[in-house]
Amino acid sequence: MEMNNAEIIGIGKKVIRIEREELKALEDRIDERFAEAVRIVLNCKGRVIVTGMGKSGAIGRKISSTLASTGTASAFLHPAEGVHGDLGMVHKDDVIIAISKSGETSELIHLLPSFRRLDVPIIAMTGNRNSTLAKYAEVWLDIGVREEACPNDLAPTASTTVTLALGDALAVALLEARGFSAEDFALLHPGGSLGKKLLMRVSDIMETDENLPYCFEEDRMQKAIMEMAHKRGICPVVDHDMHLHGVITTGDLNRLIERTEHIFHIPVTEVMNPNPKFIYRDDLAAIAYKEMEKFRIIAMPVLDENERLVGVIHLHDLMQQGISA
Repeated sequence: MEMNNAEIIGIGKKVIRIEREELKALEDRIDERFAEAVRIVLNCKGRVIVTGMGKSGAIGRKISSTLASTGTASAFLHPAEGVHGDLGMVHKDDVIIAISKSGETSELIHLLPSFRRLDVPIIAMTGNRNSTLAKYAEVWLDIGVREEACPNDLAPTASTTVTLALGDALAVALLEARGFSAEDFALLHPGGSLGKKLLMRVSDIMETDENLPYCFEEDRMQKAIMEMAHKRGICPVVDHDMHLHGVITTGDLNRLIERTEHIFHIPVTEVMNPNPKFIYRDDLAAIAYKEMEKFRIIAMPVLDENERLVGVIHLHDLMQQGISA
């Protein structure tokens, strides 16, 4: 049967609506059991071992990865491999998160007696509170749904969305309970743009020393223009202790030229912006990018902890380093 565009769009919206409604139902079920599960993991001296078969296993891998990247040591155990030796990865100080929509997945059920012998606590994520899995568990977290988005109610769709969201909720609750910071996150993600965004400081990118443009309050525009011509188009105005009093930009210079032809002898204090945007050298580079994007400026003066000018940071350099807000 050939469908028209309206019918296809309608199906897409229906799937999103069903999954949104199931997520709302999950939110309403977050209760003391969820808090107990978080506390079990917080008290864990080993790792969180996540396990599940099929689509539950795929979601379990993602949950394990999210836990590991947010400060909770975690690994994924494939149930079928577990009964053939991989169970050795589970130690007595670990915690198990076992995922099964029915709670009766045979490969997973075969592991439960071994988990019990190891005396490891089990957090069950299942839609059946009367299932074998739920009965073995210290905590049961309900991932049941009223309907799947699949019209035959067969392919896991809404249920996997709910499971994934519940895993994210656990990871974030654990992250906040531990006081896990952006810097901690960056240490686990040193590569690529994410690591740069979280670790790189303004001081790592700013122009300094002989590349730092500036002029003094008593200077004339001829000096400022020379600085701007040779040092990338911005000129902070400072006193002799290097405290910032203003900034002259190419925009200020263009407006001055439109007003008068004789600009070289005009005092810089008559042209500068006396309330410029600036950033501190220890701030994250991503903050500098966000500020420049917000105020539509291409460069900012950089100050030290004593409010002295120590550098200038350029939007182009931030972008070259892969930094974004």
